[in-house]
Order: sequence, then structure tokens, then C-alpha cells
Amino acid sequence: MAVVAERAFTSRSTLQRIEAGDTNVSIGIVAGVLQALGLLDGLSQIADIGNDRVGQALANESLPKHIHLKRPSGTHRDG
Repeated sequence: MAVVAERAFTSRSTLQRIEAGDTNVSIGIVAGVLQALGLLDGLSQIADIGNDRVGQALANESLPKHIHLKRPSGTHRDG
């Protein structure tokens, strides 16, 4: 733990906070820890909507059920 903290330029107590899921740890510190562990490539997956089924479901619920397109003025229905 001391080696990871040193490589991430942070403290052991901050590492413990990250392990405990403390949301008050900055994303920069988390990125530093991921880099120290060789896991930085996984950071891009955190905000990827493709990995967030709940987020996708919530986004789909907020979409309108019906869409009504406005016709330009001066057009007639029978063409």
C-alpha cells in the first residue's frame, strides 16, 4: 500500500478512503492510483453509457413517447 501511495503521489489514508468508496476523493487522485496500478485505461469505462444499464433505462424513460413534427407553413396535406 505504501508503494502504491508513493507512486500515486498520495497518502495511505487516501488509498483507504478510495477502497472504502469515499466519493469525496478527487478524480485526479483516483486517476493517479489507477496509473500506479497500471489500470488507467479502465478510467474511460467509468463514464461510458454503454456500461450503465440503469443510466440507459433512465435516459430512455425521459424520452418523449410521441413526436409531432411541425409542417412548414403553406404546405397542404394532399400535396
